Amino acid sequence: MIRYEASGVRATITIDDEERRNPLTNAAMAEITRAVTRGCDDDAVRVVVITGAGDKSFSAGGDLAGGFVDAPLADHDERGALADLFRVLRRCPKPVVARVNGHAFGGGMGLIAASDLAVCADHAQLGTPEITVGLWPMMITAVLKPLVPRRALLEMMLVGRRFDAVEAQRLGLVNRVVAAADLDTAIDELVDRLAEQSPTALALGKQAFYAVEDMDLNTALDHLHHGLTAIATTEDAAEGVGAFLEKRPPEWTGH
Repeated sequence: MIRYEASGVRATITIDDEERRNPLTNAAMAEITRAVTRGCDDDAVRVVVITGAGDKSFSAGGDLAGGFVDAPLADHDERGALADLFRVLRRCPKPVVARVNGHAFGGGMGLIAASDLAVCADHAQLGTPEITVGLWPMMITAVLKPLVPRRALLEMMLVGRRFDAVEAQRLGLVNRVVAAADLDTAIDELVDRLAEQSPTALALGKQAFYAVEDMDLNTALDHLHHGLTAIATTEDAAEGVGAFLEKRPPEWTGH
């Protein structure tokens, strides 16, 4: 159901249920969470990539055929697997990149939004169709609101509108849109660029970026002030500045 492959500096997590459009079952979400944790804890891994099997769907979202509304109260705790996944993605000290190989709806689009960066194939469509089956995209609201303008997001949710990759980029859901044939090249280039950076700076920077998201200005500035001092005390900061002054490539230690 979920494949984990580590090669070089990259861990790739694949939702591997192409025939059913890579749905996010409760079990799949729990497996993805464990796979992300595995990549984050592996010292050799510098970047985590999440994708779907095949070239049609990244993820169709929640598995409505799997008894989604049969026992809503009894399944309450298991349904929290998506929230747990979002929390793990935010806490991961390494960049998480969504390789959007195809359509992404509902929770699938939420998984893209919860990733740090996203590169999308140009044939993909995205959207929140939950309203059309009497549901609402509840938990993904938390990761969509910081990215998508308020009225566009509310319209998307109220009418279940689907849209193409170009609009997804305009709305801030993905960083880049490329031809499907160029998707792997674009991912390779991004992974290589991220792997060139200090892992310590990436970890502390990502942590600070999300920490100040809901803070008022003064609280955020105080937090970031301390963060700047913390990052300045690291070995990688000393190495990076020294390498810049000596006009040589830095040699990161991750400390």
